[in-house]
Amino acid sequence: MQTKLADELKGTDIGEEANAILRSCVHCGFCSATCPTYQELGDELDSPRGRIYLIKQMLEGSAVTTKTQIHLDRCLTCRACETTCPSGVKYGRLIEIGREYLDKKVVRSLPDIITRKMLRVVLPHPQRLRPLIKMSQWLKPLLPPALKSKVPVVQIKTIQPTTNHQRKMITLAGCAQSVIKPATNGAAIKILDQLGITLTTPPTAGCCGAVSYHLSKHQEGLDFMRHNIDAWWPLIDPTSDAPHEAILVTASGCGAMIKEYGAALKDDPNYADKAALVSALTKDPCEVVANEELSSLKLNIPKQKIAFQTPCTLQHAQQLNGRVEAILIQLGFELTSIADGHLCCGSAGTYSILQPKMSQTLLDNKLNALMSGKPDVIATANIGCHMHLESKSGVPVKHWLELVAEAMEAADL
Repeated sequence: MQTKLADELKGTDIGEEANAILRSCVHCGFCSATCPTYQELGDELDSPRGRIYLIKQMLEGSAVTTKTQIHLDRCLTCRACETTCPSGVKYGRLIEIGREYLDKKVVRSLPDIITRKMLRVVLPHPQRLRPLIKMSQWLKPLLPPALKSKVPVVQIKTIQPTTNHQRKMITLAGCAQSVIKPATNGAAIKILDQLGITLTTPPTAGCCGAVSYHLSKHQEGLDFMRHNIDAWWPLIDPTSDAPHEAILVTASGCGAMIKEYGAALKDDPNYADKAALVSALTKDPCEVVANEELSSLKLNIPKQKIAFQTPCTLQHAQQLNGRVEAILIQLGFELTSIADGHLCCGSAGTYSILQPKMSQTLLDNKLNALMSGKPDVIATANIGCHMHLESKSGVPVKHWLELVAEAMEAADL
């Protein structure tokens, strides 16, 4: 694609990065076939190709309006288009650049500004989120059905093994996950303990930075990243006596973000090398478990059918599609087939709050596909998808690690 950047962007790092991505697009249109919003709306401007046109016009100096903002906001950043694209267009990065630039040009409505600010102030901070979640639990019986379904099901924190193995990995507690679904990390700790690996959870680590970063507050997101690197560094420093061999992240959305720390901080002289190492060490549980001897796990597999929903951040951002399913099948679980597994469930981080109508449409589509095989339980690999699916599902929703940990507990009885 031919481009002609506006004078204010010529010679800038952001301008040159965006220009290179724009020029890599050949307008083949393959991306439209896998874009959830285009499939629903049929509007070219709600397809990756259409949004690339909008960003191109904007970066070339054309006038932008709230209409441009609407179409860019509707993007889920699911990155299904990247998986499909034969030219390797880095669309996910381009939409981030476009949104940040657009926010400097078009003033958002006051309600939108307040909502986005509240999301950034509350979600990344468990100590702020926890009392709000507790309050929602108390008020749940009094709420109308539409609001009642949005109150998350909160798990009781599980007891964690304390065995000290020679092999060690770091794990991230997470923001919403540590408050609402702590059993996920509890399951990871239990499973890896049986595989001879101790998981360490540094208490000073915090939000991965995705909430701020994806809401166009990039510097705020980078500060979260630097904070985590500082918290983890004593445990992964190659010059230390016994560095932890990996950073295991049980929420695929957080894992996708942390794997991009190296790229996000590449121009920071104080953090570039450390961030690159953090990204290299970050692993999704399926990457770790698949490389271990699973016969050491004693399991009592219940007779039930499982529908596995592969989060976009696992299959498109991390390119790990099919890995979890292979592990579950190897362990003896029965999985159902899922139609259109590449399509987003509509959670997409804060998307379900900022774009509720489209989010609910995509959720209905996803649940119809998942329930077509009449499963007894739905499994996933990301906290956002977990909560979103659970809000409307007629069967239990669990992280796949929980299924394995429960089978281990059943074998101990």
